[in-house]
Amino acid sequence: MNINYKVKLNKQLCKSCRLCTSVCPLKLLKISIKLNKKGHYPVYCTNLDKCTGCGMCARMCPEGAIEITKGNNEK
Repeated sequence: MNINYKVKLNKQLCKSCRLCTSVCPLKLLKISIKLNKKGHYPVYCTNLDKCTGCGMCARMCPEGAIEITKGNNEK
């Protein structure tokens, strides 16, 4: 059984601390080249379909910018 996970990244809350990118076991999170409204380079997921939903990124984010739930990924 293949469970999909919905990954919600709030780009406006992200401060580019890179903690989430350092803990993603599949290295799916990268830093964008586009600034958010606060002048930070927000994180994005390179392949939502490969996310296992481990939640490490959400637990590490000090800003609460990442939320993972069971369901379909937003594309």
